Amino acid sequence: MAIELYSQREIEKIKRASKVVAEVLALVAENVKPGVSTWELEMIARREAQKRNATPAFLGYKPPFSDKSYPAALCISINDEVVHGLPKKEKIIKEGDVVSIDFGAILDGYAGDSALTVIAGKGSPTAQKLLEATKEALYRAIEKATPGRKIGDITHAIHETATSYGFKTILRYGGHGVGRKVHQEPFVPNNPKDVGKKNPRLRQGMVIAIEPMLAVGTEETVEDGDGWTVKTKDGSLAAHFEHTVAITRKGPVILTEL
Repeated sequence: MAIELYSQREIEKIKRASKVVAEVLALVAENVKPGVSTWELEMIARREAQKRNATPAFLGYKPPFSDKSYPAALCISINDEVVHGLPKKEKIIKEGDVVSIDFGAILDGYAGDSALTVIAGKGSPTAQKLLEATKEALYRAIEKATPGRKIGDITHAIHETATSYGFKTILRYGGHGVGRKVHQEPFVPNNPKDVGKKNPRLRQGMVIAIEPMLAVGTEETVEDGDGWTVKTKDGSLAAHFEHTVAITRKGPVILTEL
């Protein structure tokens, strides 16, 4: 599938959807507390999206890797869960949990996508360092999102930041194009081993989700029995931050920032 390029007018529409994403994520993050179930967070996201006349992008979404549609609006991944964690009534957040929240929305035919990770209550020094590293990796990667560079430049910025902190970048998962759909070409890897020959050049008008996923101990993952949740292979902590970014003549513009 070809990489889509968007006009300034279309980027403004993606920005409107992205603003909804940022607002909903911020409200969900405020409610990440010990004793709260991940399903309660799911209900907040659905309600807040509806208030803004937006459709949750993941709810009912059928990704290429699954024969089932995703049954929730949020992905909530806790501790060793990297991505695609299913919200559940019985899943109660505990003190010190590392909670990654991923949300996408569609508004007037255009999508936005973002993720952040927070600690419920007081976290361990390792957890705090992991969040700091993942967030730094995101912003260093965004700096590389300029016309003329390649997707691999983004990947290497993420990997170098992770390595400087002593952490790993997750294999086989990463960012993607965003626009009329929440997931489009190109794939934006987090690990240099995934860059390969398909390393497209960045062009003005591209809109991409850059989403570092870092783990304390391994780059390898395993799938949980629920058909969605992806965990670190060694059970070590993982974190995930993501912004939707437009590539413009003047440089990268973050669309999912409040």
